[in-house]
Amino acid sequence: MFLPEGSKDDIGQVVANRFKVFETFRQVALSRNYTEISTPLVEYADTFTNDHVGMSLQNMLKWFNRDGAIEVLRPDWTTSISRALTNHHMDQHKWAYHGSIFRQEIPGVESRQVGIEIVQLPALLGESECLFLAYEFLNQLQINDVIVELGHTGIFEEWVTKLNLSEEQVDRLRNAMHDKRKDEVYEIAKQNGHEKEAEVLATLVDAYGPFEMIDEYFDRWEDQPKLISILKHIKQLGMTLRNIGIEDLIIDLGRVKNLPYYTGTLFRGFLKQNGATCFSGGRYDKLYDRYQLVTSAVGIAFDVDILAEQIRPEMKMEKFVLLLMMKH
Repeated sequence: MFLPEGSKDDIGQVVANRFKVFETFRQVALSRNYTEISTPLVEYADTFTNDHVGMSLQNMLKWFNRDGAIEVLRPDWTTSISRALTNHHMDQHKWAYHGSIFRQEIPGVESRQVGIEIVQLPALLGESECLFLAYEFLNQLQINDVIVELGHTGIFEEWVTKLNLSEEQVDRLRNAMHDKRKDEVYEIAKQNGHEKEAEVLATLVDAYGPFEMIDEYFDRWEDQPKLISILKHIKQLGMTLRNIGIEDLIIDLGRVKNLPYYTGTLFRGFLKQNGATCFSGGRYDKLYDRYQLVTSAVGIAFDVDILAEQIRPEMKMEKFVLLLMMKH
């Protein structure tokens, strides 16, 4: 009779909207030549907790099987698909999925997603395709008030290499940067006397705003060739998006990776109405290191429940009968 905290039954329009999101995504993905893929709901925990992936076992729904191995409900599509693709010939480059992931920190434990993974394509091409599909998909759903944010893991990582910090200190610094705790970022970064770099990292907390702001950092980092290369890549991606009509762009040059396998461009989509994150994604070439594969990989995932909330109910057609009276 009862459900775990956060879980609930859904009835009526909520379910209808959710199915509309699933079906619209499937139509868009197939029209763009994606191959559908599905992975098992139950996987071994080590698929997600190894050093290459770095997910926390604590946040997974887990149990011991009869052989003593830990099994989990799928907590992440990207990792699961990478495992599947390494067990099969990767003749295709574009993959589409839909279904749920399960993690303890998610409200209600279950998160319904649709998304794509792209492998073995040049970086800019793959990243552009992710956001082109997002643009078409959201337009089909008539969800147009979305802001796209662009960032890159390499900016933070490049400045961190200039510091002599332990792995534990780097993790603390990354978490502080993620949470925008400016004072803490500065204090951790300067621990070994690197005050100049600490000041730069602290200012990255505020390196968030209109896309045009990126030009300011070309001037600031003119003596940093790796950073200039990253800025050029972000700007090229942003200009490519504007060429197809994606005008609402912002940048966050202080974005950090939340999992070890992210290696480059990161992007998110926010609803203007309430700031909710309706999609997120990025580059994750490092994920395939576990399988001794050198490849490019990028993906994007959409939150089905958030998108379903934005869909307006369709007008129901009223049925009526015409009676024609014939005179003899």
